[in-house]
This record gives sequence, structure tokens and C-alpha cells, in this order.
Amino acid sequence: MYEAKVKIGLKKGVSDPEGANTLKALHLLGFDKVKEARTNRTVDLLIDGKNKEEVKKKVEEMCQRLLTNPVIHTYEIEIIEK
Repeated sequence: MYEAKVKIGLKKGVSDPEGANTLKALHLLGFDKVKEARTNRTVDLLIDGKNKEEVKKKVEEMCQRLLTNPVIHTYEIEIIEK
């Protein structure tokens, strides 16, 4: 059994309204040294597989087919044996 953590973010240059609003709110609260706020999301999956390589390959396919939009998203995959 493996746990896959997929961190999904927006590519540089893609508008991030949630990050912009977070930055604005931080500045209003006095955290004016914060220069950038970008949002990400994480998808945690529990997967059966023979080995890490097989599981990573499956998760790559999931990212390409469903979890991300390759035009606007970047992603990182971490596989942990359970």
C-alpha cells in the first residue's frame, strides 16, 4: 500500500486571484513583508501497487487525465510506502 501526495499549483504567469486576495489581506493585517502569496492544492491518494515506480506511473496518468490541466498547472508527486 502506498500514499501518493500530489501538490498542484498554478504555473508562473497564470492569474491566481485567491493568492492575490490572500496577499492583500495579509498586508491589511500588517504583514507587509510578505511579497507573494500563491495558492496550491494537495490531493492525497491511497493506492495498491507492486512498487513505488508502478504507483508513480499510475499517479502521473491520473494527473495528466484528470487531476491537472497541463496548460495552467504544475504538479509534484510524492510516494510514501505505508
